[in-house]
Amino acid sequence: MSEENIVHEDGKKSLNFIESTIEKDLAEGVNNNRIQTRFPPEPNGYLHIGHAKAICLDFGIAREYGGVCNLRFDDTNPIKEDTEYVDSIMQDIQWLGYKWGNVYYASDYFQQLWDYAIDLIKAGKAYIDEQTSEQIAQQKGTPTQSGVNSPFRDRDVEENLALFNKMNTGEIAEGQMVLRAKIDMANPNMHFRDPIIYRVIHTPHHRTGKAWKAYPMYDFAHGQSDYFEGVTHSLCTLEFEVHRPLYDWFVDELKRFHPEDGTYRPRQYEFNRLNLTYTVMSKRKLLLLVKEGLVSGWDDPRMPTICGFRRRGYTPESIHKFINKIGYTKYDGIIDYALLEHSIREDLNAGAKRVSAVLDPVKLILTNYPEGKTEMMEAVNNPEDESAGVHEIAFSRELYIEREDFMEDAPRKFFRMTPGQEVRLKNAYIVKCTAAKKDEAGNVVEIYAEYDPLTKSGMPESNRKVKGTLHWVSAAHCLTAEVRLYDRLFSVENPGEEKDTDFRDLLNPDSLKVLTGCKIEKELENARPLEHFQFQRLGYFNVDTDSKPGKLIFNRTVSLKDSWSKLKNKD
Repeated sequence: MSEENIVHEDGKKSLNFIESTIEKDLAEGVNNNRIQTRFPPEPNGYLHIGHAKAICLDFGIAREYGGVCNLRFDDTNPIKEDTEYVDSIMQDIQWLGYKWGNVYYASDYFQQLWDYAIDLIKAGKAYIDEQTSEQIAQQKGTPTQSGVNSPFRDRDVEENLALFNKMNTGEIAEGQMVLRAKIDMANPNMHFRDPIIYRVIHTPHHRTGKAWKAYPMYDFAHGQSDYFEGVTHSLCTLEFEVHRPLYDWFVDELKRFHPEDGTYRPRQYEFNRLNLTYTVMSKRKLLLLVKEGLVSGWDDPRMPTICGFRRRGYTPESIHKFINKIGYTKYDGIIDYALLEHSIREDLNAGAKRVSAVLDPVKLILTNYPEGKTEMMEAVNNPEDESAGVHEIAFSRELYIEREDFMEDAPRKFFRMTPGQEVRLKNAYIVKCTAAKKDEAGNVVEIYAEYDPLTKSGMPESNRKVKGTLHWVSAAHCLTAEVRLYDRLFSVENPGEEKDTDFRDLLNPDSLKVLTGCKIEKELENARPLEHFQFQRLGYFNVDTDSKPGKLIFNRTVSLKDSWSKLKNKD
């Protein structure tokens, strides 16, 4: 939970500022030493990697301090919300390894929020405003200039109550009127200048149907929902810091109407949000990418959504590692995508099975190897884990190697296959290239080599030093597969900061390359969707959910090394 989970010599773990605050609250007996958090997503899209940071904090704090974390859907805007998003959010939380104490919805509290709004009206602290949204915004003033009172601010209580009731009967058109809290139009905090707390929406709600026409605003519903549920620590990202005084004002006013709840009150604390290079985190922008077909869907492996990372081959453990590395602070910044990739490399290096795959195959014929002969070579499943064991891979006269591993007129430091030069075929023999055959266009179609039968892996002669080792598959014993090479979604580091450019124009045209006719070893015949592998010398890959028996499809999760940093340094 801390920025690096550092443990000092005295055995004490370094705490982030939120953990320190919670330990202080526990020491002082705040809220009867209870710890209750909540994760409150709006079901208007799929969760992204930024939400994963909040999930790990909300659920992690509850787990660490013996509390409970509830899942609450902030479903106060039926125009954008759908049960599809509710289901996906639940799946993502569970995939990350967390369980909620209870599932709540802001819509569970619509009646309580309505009753509270009526209490505010009766107390002279809320009124119906019939101005347009533009007029209201203009009258709010600026941070250095006081706002102007609405001409409807001093409406009498009975008229406000009658109009508020009409807002919910369907008699009032959308945008015709709103309910505003009556606070202070001269307050230096703009959020206190008579904020809107209810508006009219005629779109049916995904849970309550047509029962409500007047819906509470986020600032009004959020703190009150925390209060109704018994939340002790309401953890939000930094953009809500300026909203906190209003959060407290609404909670304090609500407590005036419910003094029986004693000293209990929720408290809001803010932490930095996650901003990642080469991507955007705006749900609005992500939705545009999906709707305009610029990606294949919310779970497109290039998307920063949790389901996108899952489909690409990221693991829950890698997400946790990444979030532990970046930590929680009070300062916003932007995190290099390479750090996220480093986390998945660490995880898959330790756990992924090593297999052979040739993405751009060219045939290699060993002219002195007996025709019809097949040997089974032993391949280590994972050199980082002895308990992972070994598997066998077929070796024969005709093999496939990577086209880029051969060069006819090679420079001096080209240590792969070239005429007259020896290379090792991994787990097999040392071979020497003798010739190559080309088609009419000059493309190499076959490579010829001779193998040394005394250099089989494990034999004394196999220790003979050669400068290159190539991966391969047997032509007669391999499978054909499709491989999708995914890369960063955008071609610039901070696409969200390019003010004069449409973010869609910054998409990386090479973010997806689909390769057909790839050759993979038969060991992968029964590979299951989302199963991880290291394709030797190529990177980490997993089986895509589109994959079917007889039509294997693999996604590149990440390359073996960070090539983007090298390119960036060249620039």
